Formats: sequence, C-alpha cells, structure tokens
Amino acid sequence: MGKWRNLVCGVMAVVLPMSLTAQDSTRAMLHSDGGVWLNGSPAPNSSAIFPNDLIQTQQANSAKIDAYGTAVTVQPETVVQFGGDELILDHGGLQVDTSRGVRVRVNCISVSPLAQAWTRYDVTDVDGRVTVAARENSVLIHYEGAATRQSKQAAFADVTVHQGEQATRDERCGTAARPADVVNAKVAILNNVWVKGAGLAAMGILTCWALCRGDDALSPTKP
Repeated sequence: MGKWRNLVCGVMAVVLPMSLTAQDSTRAMLHSDGGVWLNGSPAPNSSAIFPNDLIQTQQANSAKIDAYGTAVTVQPETVVQFGGDELILDHGGLQVDTSRGVRVRVNCISVSPLAQAWTRYDVTDVDGRVTVAARENSVLIHYEGAATRQSKQAAFADVTVHQGEQATRDERCGTAARPADVVNAKVAILNNVWVKGAGLAAMGILTCWALCRGDDALSPTKP
C-alpha cells in the first residue's frame, strides 16, 4: 500500500507541473523541420518560446506554434513576434486556431475572435495589404491608436469578417494633423529663405517711408 501511494504521489508530482506549464499563455512550443530562425539563430526542431521571441521562416519552410488552447501555423517567408495572447506580424502569413481569443496585430490593425470559442482565421500581410479570412466563426478587424480618432471614415472603421468571408485593408494607418504638427509647419514656412527675404524688403520700405516723412516734417517746402 505504501509503495502504491508513493507511486501515485510521484506521478502527480510530474503531471501537475506539466499541466500548469501547458496552461501558461506566456510560453509555447515552436516546431519546425528546418529553415526557421529564432531570435536571429537557426531554431532547433522543437524549442520553448516566450514573449518577445522573434520567429522567421525561410522560403518553402513553415513552422508551428503550439500553446495552451492555440495552434498557429507560420507560413513561409514570414516574420512574427510571439507575445503570448498576441502575435505581432511583420510580414507573411499566419493560420490561427484558438479557443483563447489570441489576436494578431499588424502595425495599427488588430484581428481578434469575436467570441471565446474555437475560432480559425488567416492573416496575410503582403506589400502593405492585410487580408483576413475567417475560416471558423467570426473575427473583428480593429484599428488601434491614433487611427481610432478617424473611426468615422470608412477606411478606418472596424470591420466584422464573418465565417466564410474575407476582407483586405491597408496596413498603413493615417493620422489627423496634431496641433504640434500645425505649429511646426508654420515655423518651417517662416524659416523659408524667400519668406525671410520678403520680410526684410517690407521692413526696408517701411523704414524708408518713415524717414522720408520725418524729413518733410522738419524741413517743410512752404514757410
């Protein structure tokens, strides 16, 4: 009985830490068959990854990220940063299958599941154009940061991509002119050489006119 109890305790001591690690969203496993770089160095076939780790796949090579409740296929010629609950895509393509609402961010655009249910979607960023395809359940394309101030413009409005649909957006997000930008623009104009020249000429004319009027007042032509 004592040996059996010790065996059960030993198994639990091994299984419980592994299960807790598997449910940690801040770490995952990277699997590849070569042609993949991790933080600037060739990645082994299997490697633990953590937030801020950078993954790069070469031409004709892909990789897979396995995390708790999420599986991501990193397509060839892709650069992506792992961030736990967020994947920051520099360029290339990702296939995301998640039950934890893992999102993908490209510049100021973020793509995330609408519901905490199994959602499968693709995000591709090529030549500054982001294409989102919803394979299972719907996802939301959201503009973050300064672009949200322009939400009334159709180009920067949030978009729901329903299952079976896809949408394409420009990853370069414009921003409205800020007061500081306006001030800087005015300063730049005033510093223009031609503007300076025109200002000096105007000052010279005014000075001459004032001196001439002064002479007339001191030496009138009529007694």
